Amino acid sequence: MTTLPTLDHRIPPPVVAVLVAAAMWALARWLPIVEFELPWPWLTGGAVAVLGGGVSLAGVRQFKRARTTVSPLHPERASVLVTTGIYRHTRNPMYAGIALVLVGCFLAFGGLSALVGLPAFVAYISRFQIVPEERALQSRFGRDFSDYQAQVGRWL
Repeated sequence: MTTLPTLDHRIPPPVVAVLVAAAMWALARWLPIVEFELPWPWLTGGAVAVLGGGVSLAGVRQFKRARTTVSPLHPERASVLVTTGIYRHTRNPMYAGIALVLVGCFLAFGGLSALVGLPAFVAYISRFQIVPEERALQSRFGRDFSDYQAQVGRWL
């Protein structure tokens, strides 16, 4: 019996985010359900997106400082369990930052239907990226990773 290929670690998270953002834009434009307008929507959304980018970059920076892989496609190559800096507050700052970028997109697009993209991104990334990463880190770092999981939340 053959097993079906899995999506685990197959699509890079930034690609997933771009696809979700495009779907959010399309929903806001062609199926807005409820439209809203913020003062300076692109500025407001852009500010939130920039904040998200900063959160993601803080995670990348900590990985670079620790000299471990940043590649989300190969978590088994992690050489160090990073628990300092922004990783004291979230186990997944890169993904949390991307989620904030998508919140910024939602605010800029101005259609309530676009909001569906955020839980879709979180669900997809949790299932096909984070859970497999956590399995790899548990296998690689054992008790240290278990202790870290107990102390720091997956998203916040």
